[in-house]
Amino acid sequence: MFVSPMLLERGAEPFDSEDYITELKLDGIRLLLSKFDNKVRLYTRHNNEVTSLFPEIYKDLEIPDGTILDGELIVPGPNGGPDFEAVMERFKSARSTHFLQFCVFDIIYYKGEKVANWPLIQRKELLSKLNFQTEHVVLVQWVEGNAIAYFNAVKENSLEGIVQKRKDSRYEIDKRSDKWIKVINYHYLDVYITGILKRDNSYLLALDEHDPAIGVMESLPVTESKKIYDALQENIFEENDRVIRFKKGFPCNIKFRNWTSNGKLRVPSFHKWHT
Repeated sequence: MFVSPMLLERGAEPFDSEDYITELKLDGIRLLLSKFDNKVRLYTRHNNEVTSLFPEIYKDLEIPDGTILDGELIVPGPNGGPDFEAVMERFKSARSTHFLQFCVFDIIYYKGEKVANWPLIQRKELLSKLNFQTEHVVLVQWVEGNAIAYFNAVKENSLEGIVQKRKDSRYEIDKRSDKWIKVINYHYLDVYITGILKRDNSYLLALDEHDPAIGVMESLPVTESKKIYDALQENIFEENDRVIRFKKGFPCNIKFRNWTSNGKLRVPSFHKWHT
């Protein structure tokens, strides 16, 4: 049984409040685990069933029938934090041998009863009573308040970010709610926009105007893209069926999640122009 998950709003900065709990934002694949009619099924947030891809998650799992769990599928990295590239490799290839963990942070149904309307703290208490009987399923740890200190520790360890959730929040199925807020630990870098990929109008990024691309930025705000297109005709160095390259790059500051293992920017986005 699939349930469309509750989604998070984005926050700019962490804040301390005893009305909220704080969790580590896990860098993996959102996953829902459903057990009805004594059959376990795994779904992505987009309702793609992936049960057959991750048999180790449910092979020895002990949970009551009529239960739906929400969490994140990760591969623990060498520094203890999630390794996003490794979990994507495991997702795409059955030959991958990476160790998987399903990190559970919420429960929506329990023994056939819908518990989504319970306050978050009560759902957390219910989760704490479950004994999964497998090293591949674990509970996400959380603290009351202390989001600023938690976020500072996240930055020191180059982790993805934190999530702040109201203690009394209900699980709002198929909604994005400001009761759950994610604060991303972005990195910032001065780069040049050096070209446009024609297939999707995305932008090539490089550390220097004449260096190879280190990443692709999917889009720009409308007002910022106008600056590039207004100067485009006088600034084309090379054009073919695939790409337009500029004579002179546009210097800007971007934010991104992290560097990939092959030296590329992960999910870069525009922050401001750099002069």
